[in-house]
Amino acid sequence: MKSKKSTLNVQGIEIALLKFQNEDYISITDMLKAKDGDFFISDWLRNRNTVEFLGIWERIYNPHFNYGEFATIKSQAGLNSYKLSVKEWVEKTNAIGLKATAGRYGGTYAHKDIAFEFGMWINAEFKIYLIKEFQRLKDDENDRLKLTWNLHRTLSKINYHIHTDAIKEHIIPANITKEQANYVYANEADVLNVALFGKTAKQWRDANPSKEGNIRDYATIEQLLILANIESMNAEYIRINLTQRERLIKLNQMAIVQLKSLASDPNIQKLK
Repeated sequence: MKSKKSTLNVQGIEIALLKFQNEDYISITDMLKAKDGDFFISDWLRNRNTVEFLGIWERIYNPHFNYGEFATIKSQAGLNSYKLSVKEWVEKTNAIGLKATAGRYGGTYAHKDIAFEFGMWINAEFKIYLIKEFQRLKDDENDRLKLTWNLHRTLSKINYHIHTDAIKEHIIPANITKEQANYVYANEADVLNVALFGKTAKQWRDANPSKEGNIRDYATIEQLLILANIESMNAEYIRINLTQRERLIKLNQMAIVQLKSLASDPNIQKLK
């Protein structure tokens, strides 16, 4: 799996940030450089409060989390004899919030939510600067996205009619199949991918092995607009406790309707 690496600079310490399945993961191995004295990730992982936090996070985001193994680990957390590595945690519970990687970008990475929590174990000031630096990086990414939109606007003035015909023919998503609706997607980002693009991030990568980046890097401006809309609606559907299957069907229908509207409305030109 190809990962895109960025670097955060927090109080003079460079911290790697990688994209896994379009989610941001921060190197807590690098974060340890800011900790005074001997302190290890295993020390943090053996704490009962840490285990409870990780369990709650996995329950919210990971439908394949192994609750039986988690219960066993939780019962032992905090004991002097209790030891657990990140690799063991992931293998036993099928967790997705922590990743132990080897090779070029080797180390232990945590989803940004968990990395921010780990930052508090470094110290409160470090956590605040970590969040501030992460937000700066996101703002820079948004600025680059705006530049991409400006490029789309320039090109669209040349071939608008060809472009809208192509939309009607190629990017209007099909209704999802019964199999797609019934499949449980481990990553919420893939719920949006299937609703809009008709495939998961992995399916796109498997079909496009020579391309850098991910499925969303190759989205049209219309698809990006719709993605923002259905992402907001998905959050609302989660809040009112709709099942993943119900949400996927609704989001897919919404994407079809909105993309058809954009393709046939000449005012779309004003967005480019």
